[in-house]
Amino acid sequence: MENKLPTSDQNFVESLIPQRFPFVMVNSITDYSENHLISGFEIKEENIFVQNRVFQASGLVEHQAQSVALHTGYKFYLLGKEAPTGYIGAIKTFEATALPELGDQLTSEISILNELMGVTLVDVVTKVNDEIIAKSQMKTVIM
Repeated sequence: MENKLPTSDQNFVESLIPQRFPFVMVNSITDYSENHLISGFEIKEENIFVQNRVFQASGLVEHQAQSVALHTGYKFYLLGKEAPTGYIGAIKTFEATALPELGDQLTSEISILNELMGVTLVDVVTKVNDEIIAKSQMKTVIM
């Protein structure tokens, strides 16, 4: 597979994370570095977190967690290895100031703060049209 970024190749993006349809909440990678990733996701009507045309906060949390998984998956892809399965270990903070609607394009920027023995502490900022709608800090755990 080609690894040039940015990419919105859905099959490639899905190959980097353990989730499968209908539970996939990322569909693009715009930028990647060892401690950083920018992901994207378009809100569509068939999404399981959409209620009355609004993407719920639980969907935002899942999108953010999958953005972290996407970082790990892409890192392992570059190393020629299969990505491990990970889990949300803890959500230290989560704040949503707005909920996106159908057709909105989420852009999330993750920043790796610390990574030790399979536990990663990250800050995540999610935007719609360059406006911050959600922020979180979470720990993820690789099995």
